[in-house]
Amino acid sequence: MTGLTHPDEWTVPSSDPNDEQFGDVVERASLADADDYDAVLVGEPYDGAVIGRRGAREGPAALRDALAATKTHHFDAGPVADVADLGDVDVPADEGVAAVQDAVQSATEDVHESDAVPVFLGGDNSLTVPNAAPLLDAGSLGIVNFDAHLDCRELRDGPTSGTPYRQLHEAGLDAYSVVGARHFETSTAYADYLRERDGEVVTSEEVGDDVVSAVDSALAGMDVDALYVSVDLDVLDAAAAPGVSAPTPGGLTTRELFRALRLVASSARRERGGPQIVGFEVVECAPPLDEGDRTARAGARAIAHFLAALGGGR
Repeated sequence: MTGLTHPDEWTVPSSDPNDEQFGDVVERASLADADDYDAVLVGEPYDGAVIGRRGAREGPAALRDALAATKTHHFDAGPVADVADLGDVDVPADEGVAAVQDAVQSATEDVHESDAVPVFLGGDNSLTVPNAAPLLDAGSLGIVNFDAHLDCRELRDGPTSGTPYRQLHEAGLDAYSVVGARHFETSTAYADYLRERDGEVVTSEEVGDDVVSAVDSALAGMDVDALYVSVDLDVLDAAAAPGVSAPTPGGLTTRELFRALRLVASSARRERGGPQIVGFEVVECAPPLDEGDRTARAGARAIAHFLAALGGGR
């Protein structure tokens, strides 16, 4: 069975004792202790399924470094706490994508059995399948995917980073919304595929016009028990996130993404009548392609905003 490697020690860049950063509060833990935390980080260093430029296997380390240097305080929610790092999934080497997905799922199934919300650090988008698939048997599941693309390509020669949501639909996914999709970045056949399955597409222009209305549209069809949230960092404009496999213009600003994530996380909480948040991921951070760590920093702050909203911030 694929397991988890022991997490490294987190570093704290600031010497000011008042500067509490994630490096101060994230604790190293084993899977057996995951129930003691609100959220647990799990790295997935893999990019063997990428259609375009590779580099996402280095994403987990870069996201951790950027998050460690991020302060914990959110003005509305207060400081983020009760987060642990479980280490990286021990991804099998020299295996095909389908075999990797099967192997990784053996680890994610164990993570999902804990009471903590898993936060998966990608890694490429193909691992959305093993990250979310274990949830399909636990009641109705919806996914909100922040992405420039629909990622429901046909499986021709096997799975890729462009096929995860076709795989999940075929496995029984109940509801799916894409937020931040770009015009001229998808094929008509795949737009039709999603439309036939009552998927919701919220374009980057709609987010730019009104973030609140865009999120409302994404959640409107989520009559489900559980909600999984994915962020492919190519949803951001290429200027904000150059370190991804397929950077393109016309994407979300970081501020739009952060606010949208807070709205999704807070409005979907059980006490507000929404589905339970059962997982979160940030994928396609490729440090070798990045410029000035912009993409890793944006991904780290996406994690911070989401965790703050789960705790009550908005």
